[in-house]
Amino acid sequence: MEATMQTTAVQPNEEAAHDFTYIPRGPVTAELKFYAPPADGAKPFDYPGKIEPPEGLPKRNFGDADIPMTITDVRGRESFFNLDDNGFCLLKSGSSAEVDFASDESIKPIYYPELEKFLLQNVPGAERVLPFDHTVRPLAGLRPPVLRVHIDQTPAAAAERVCHVLPDEAKRLLKNRVRIINVWRPLNGPVQCSPLAFADSKTVVDESLVAVERRFPDRVVETISVKHADEQWYYWSGMVNDERLLLECFDSEKGGRVPHSAFEDPRSPVGSRPRESVEVRVLVFG
Repeated sequence: MEATMQTTAVQPNEEAAHDFTYIPRGPVTAELKFYAPPADGAKPFDYPGKIEPPEGLPKRNFGDADIPMTITDVRGRESFFNLDDNGFCLLKSGSSAEVDFASDESIKPIYYPELEKFLLQNVPGAERVLPFDHTVRPLAGLRPPVLRVHIDQTPAAAAERVCHVLPDEAKRLLKNRVRIINVWRPLNGPVQCSPLAFADSKTVVDESLVAVERRFPDRVVETISVKHADEQWYYWSGMVNDERLLLECFDSEKGGRVPHSAFEDPRSPVGSRPRESVEVRVLVFG
């Protein structure tokens, strides 16, 4: 059973607001951007990044609902959460042999195998682990933290990913348990601003999840936007580089799916160093 969490927010004093070593901790009230549907009732879509839509179409046809939420700090209570019950877990890892995270040529041959070993040791039931994609933020000024509540894949998109990555084995693999886990860590921790908020999967209702078409020049994939309901939100204050946040985006057996979003912490010091991070999306079989 989860222990009672602290409920009194810890706000910095005026001096701390200008202390570049100050790390906000404790519960906080901050705005999260939830899904607001297209005014015309059309299927929601967006054209990500620098992809330009066809003439006459917007970059995206849905809006945001900015809603203040209480976000609870899990620091010190990490052991009360697990993937099967909550859809996320919080783990320590050893230091990585990959330091710069500057190119695929080093991330894939160095960091991916580290994650494979780490997840096989720490994800109950995992028999096979296959990292398939990663995002470094920011990258040459691109890919800032995503300030919108979302889940990386719909169930259909998860199945398509298995077929794309392992076409010869997909039919057999999809008969058994398949998970997609996002492994998130900072690169310049402790995180001082733009921390990552994540919801407890068991408090998320299916009715709040909306499939959104992400339209690329060569393909269309589905992600999930999230309407506000009564989710319980958390963050892990001051994450450092050897900590790993595991977010379940899809679980064919337990149904875990974790909405998440960066958020603007009002307690972050003025002029905080921008948050840098890497996330790797991983197929987990078994």
